Amino acid sequence: MKRLIRRRSAAETAGEVAAAAAVALPMAEPDPTAAAFFDVDNTMMRGASIYHFARGLASRGLFTTKDLVRFALGQAVFRVRGDENPEHIAEARETALAFVAGSRVEDIVRLGEEIYDEAMADRIWPGTRALAQSHLDAGQRVWLVTATPIELARVIAQRLGLTGALGTVSETVDGVYTGRLVGDLLHGPAKAEAVRALARREGLDLSRCFAYSDSANDLPLLSLVGHAVAINPDGELRDHARENEWDIKDFRTGRRATMIGLPIAAGAGAVAGGVAAAIALRRHYRSS
Repeated sequence: MKRLIRRRSAAETAGEVAAAAAVALPMAEPDPTAAAFFDVDNTMMRGASIYHFARGLASRGLFTTKDLVRFALGQAVFRVRGDENPEHIAEARETALAFVAGSRVEDIVRLGEEIYDEAMADRIWPGTRALAQSHLDAGQRVWLVTATPIELARVIAQRLGLTGALGTVSETVDGVYTGRLVGDLLHGPAKAEAVRALARREGLDLSRCFAYSDSANDLPLLSLVGHAVAINPDGELRDHARENEWDIKDFRTGRRATMIGLPIAAGAGAVAGGVAAAIALRRHYRSS
């Protein structure tokens, strides 16, 4: 009798890879079965982390202001249209990976640390940070879950004193990017798969866990846990949260978050930001 073998989806693969790459920081007296999961862009941080990273690279002269403006405008259009066509994302991913190949991981991490301190630290939403701290104070682990590259996601988690991060994982050999992803972008359903895989590894009870996000793209993640919270939500997520009696918290003032700090759709934001960062590093290496 032939055995039926189900092929794993790209989201499942990306989720399991992200969970395997996650490294938890030690904490005292942990609650062993509960955790909180926070999206980054417009949830934990005002605007898009990868865009702030790209701005930091531009300020160092590693690529031109024109490159940055083109990247920013492209992502603004992407956000307004809500265009997450898989073919478009795949095309952007392949472009990004072509540039990343040959870059050193240690350079990305070092620049990420510098730029976080310079340009991201003061963009953390105090209200969201307080929510994360309340979970830590209760002995619960707190993870970031983002399409941002894992190296940058870890920097943000470390600077905030969180447990760790789940992010998009690129393949490396001897500390150098090969130009391929391990799995796929940690976006949409892949985030839920990552949290599910991490829960299996860490012995978490998802019914006791919390998830926080600003975007309807993260409904698979929010629906996975026992306690979903909409933070600075977009219209679709706000409606869904109301229908399902989820908590809603809005820490924005003045203009809506869709107009603050160039918000970027998670999947393409990470890829396009990766293109900008990779171009910068590539130019830097060629000139050195």
